[in-house]
Amino acid sequence: MSRPKVVAFDLGKVLVDFDYSIAARRITARCARSIDHADFFNHHAPLLCRYELGEVTTQEFFEAICQATSFSGTRVEFGDYFADIFTEIPPIVRLHETLRGKGLRTYIFSNTNELAISHIRRRFPFFSTFDGYIFSYEEGAMKPDRRIYEALEKLAGCSGPEICYMDDLPQNVAAGAARGWQTVLHESPEKTQAALANLGLL
Repeated sequence: MSRPKVVAFDLGKVLVDFDYSIAARRITARCARSIDHADFFNHHAPLLCRYELGEVTTQEFFEAICQATSFSGTRVEFGDYFADIFTEIPPIVRLHETLRGKGLRTYIFSNTNELAISHIRRRFPFFSTFDGYIFSYEEGAMKPDRRIYEALEKLAGCSGPEICYMDDLPQNVAAGAARGWQTVLHESPEKTQAALANLGLL
């Protein structure tokens, strides 16, 4: 198979790790109602899904959380609590730098939301070094919906085996493979690096 022309990276659990329990503890500590932080995001999963689909704005998401929990902080405080849950995964960030050094175009391809992206853009310098970005909240579709894959193909001007795509979720990888993309199920930095080497990218 031909060498890919572009590489698409999932964001969460690939380039950055995250822990929603950090946000849950901080948010519930500021709620007038007694709320179990361990169940916070499970309870609000439908609302979070709508937020990541762009069906509600950040302001509407904040207001809905306030109404449901009696959160007593400001929107800025909520945004800080909600989004400050990420840590960089250095081996994959370095891998991206290597691919860029070899002249490959790279993209971030993520199910995510506006608060998370605003925080990551401010916090992590590597984020600005990609050629383009496809986010679920901007596209109105979440992986593995075909529409968001089509959006990446349109942005990159590539399709089929011209695209290499790595993600930690099997169903998302499978949707890419079904389109003829060359895919990598990210399980560890070492395995991903070996897979990219096998594709002739390293």
